[in-house]
This record gives sequence, structure tokens and C-alpha cells, in this order.
Amino acid sequence: MVSVNALTQSLADGMTICASLPITINMVLVLTKSAGGDEAAAIFNAAFGNLVGIFLSPALILGYLGVSGQVNMGNVFFKLGMRVVLPIFIGQILQHFVPPAKEFVKQYKKYFKTAQECCLLFIIYTVFCKTFLQGMEADVGQIFLMIALQFLMLCVVMTLAWTCLRLLFRNEPKLQAMGLFGCTHKTVAMGVPLINAIYESNPMVGLYTLPLLIWHPMQLVVGSFVAPYVAAYVQRREEEVSSVLQEEKNEDDTTSGGPDETTNKAILMEQGVIDDKTDS
Repeated sequence: MVSVNALTQSLADGMTICASLPITINMVLVLTKSAGGDEAAAIFNAAFGNLVGIFLSPALILGYLGVSGQVNMGNVFFKLGMRVVLPIFIGQILQHFVPPAKEFVKQYKKYFKTAQECCLLFIIYTVFCKTFLQGMEADVGQIFLMIALQFLMLCVVMTLAWTCLRLLFRNEPKLQAMGLFGCTHKTVAMGVPLINAIYESNPMVGLYTLPLLIWHPMQLVVGSFVAPYVAAYVQRREEEVSSVLQEEKNEDDTTSGGPDETTNKAILMEQGVIDDKTDS
């Protein structure tokens, strides 16, 4: 697309950056629960993915796009440490060692959530102000083309993930449902600060962020649409797996000639049909 001037280099780089980011946490958990998936696996996958993504995502982004003279690697990781790692570290200390702070946050959780969203919105606003102030090289047609490409990529990735998950976890439909969302979702809460930390001095930082801002609501819409169908599949598949396991158990009992006399006696004793004193 870039070679035929259908897409600017900045938007193409933004799509690469979006693909290198870790998954979102809340949305994956909500959709996994709605689809009847494995919630425990979703929590672990989201938490572990975001923790590793703090270090892996910058390496992937700079590996794909290269390190330009405007990018100072030491400064990038310092900013990530101050903006992402340090708040997580302080939060974990307060949660486990300061019970009053934990109760305070729980009591005013909705207000903290609102404040978090406002701060993220302000960061996005300043990012685009910087881009528009310097002049944006992409036109409206290229932006709509990028949106169409993002939608196509999301559908392709979800289809590929679903196919692979059904092959790898044939008898575990709950993991299939979790993986469908865990493999394809991207985080804005961590993605925007990460992009801003790497390309803070770049005037095209807004175009680097735009594909992520398109992917995030798109994944919610598509995920909400497929969740009921996935939930129906999980329920049906769980019943099929249970039925097959029960049939295999019955076949094993039949092959072995059924339970022996000692086993039958133990069962009858548990049910109170015979008294264990009879032998005496």
C-alpha cells in the first residue's frame, strides 16, 4: 500500500505498532465471561501478557521499524519504567501491605475508573494536538482505507486464531473461547503511553496512535457480535465432550466385566444397604 501511495508511511508504521502491543485486560475478561470461556486463564493471560509487553513491545516495534536518531533507547525504557512499571509496583505494595488504601480504592472504584479514562483521553488529545499542529500528511481517503484494512486484519486474525485453537485444544472449548479474544485484542491504556514514550518528539505520533484507536472499539464491536455464538458453541461442545467421556467410561467398565465383588460391596455399604458388621 505504501509503495503505490495508497497509504502513508506513518499510518503503515502505526498499524505495525498496533500489531506489536499486548492485549487489553478488562475487555478480554468481559468477553471471555460472556462467551462462557475460561476466566482464570483469561486473567493469567492478560496479566502475564501486559507484564511481558512492557519490555517485549518496544523491542518488537523498534525491531520492525528500526531505531531512528530521534529514539533514545535508554530514555524510552526510563519513561516506560516511570509511567508503567512504577505505578504497577506501588499499586501492588499498597494492595498487599496497606489494607486501608485497598479499602479506600474499593469504596471509590468508580471514581478512580473515571479519572483513569479522563487521563487517557487527555493524553490522546495532546498527542493529536501535536500532530495537527505540525501538519498531518495523511488525507481522509487514506484514513478510511486504513480503517478498512484494520477491520480486514481483525477478521483474518480472529479466524486464524479460532482455527488454530480448535486444532490445538480440541476438547477444551472454554480455552478456545478465551484464546479467541486473548489472541486478537490490543490495549489502549498501555499502548498510548508506550507509543508516546517511544515517539514523543516525533510530530507524526498521532498517526502512529490512530490505528490503535481504530482497532480498540472495533474489537469490542466484533467481539460483542461473536460472543453469543461462541457461548452457544462452548455449551454444545462441553456436552459433546462429556457424552464422549461417559461413553468411554462405560465401555471400559463393560470390557473389564464391570465392578468386582469387593467394589460392589463397598458401594452397598456406603448406601447403607448392608451393614459392615455382617462379615463378623
